[in-house]
Amino acid sequence: MTIRLYGIKNCDTVKKARKWLDQQGIDYRFVDHRADGLDPAELQHWLERLGWEQLLNKRGTTYRALPDADKAGLGPDTAAALLQAHPAMIKRPLLVLDDELHLGFKPELYSRLFNK
Repeated sequence: MTIRLYGIKNCDTVKKARKWLDQQGIDYRFVDHRADGLDPAELQHWLERLGWEQLLNKRGTTYRALPDADKAGLGPDTAAALLQAHPAMIKRPLLVLDDELHLGFKPELYSRLFNK
């Protein structure tokens, strides 16, 4: 099983997810998509699977700081470019288990996914 966790290392929710995985002894690879960058093909895959509305975090400070013109014209194509330029706007954490994608951290969900 391939397990990757995407997020930003200083995000509180990402910290909780990492702590949970560590405490359960689960081997995973953490990718800080702000520091490490994003593979455009991978981002496109996430957008196709989850949709831009679900992947885009409109509650964060990065999104709120965008000019109104950028927010008004959002759609599938513009969201991809925006997320590539500002990966902090991706909801987090994003847990990738083989071919499954899971947004956010809920201990109950992680327990089910890992049968813990």
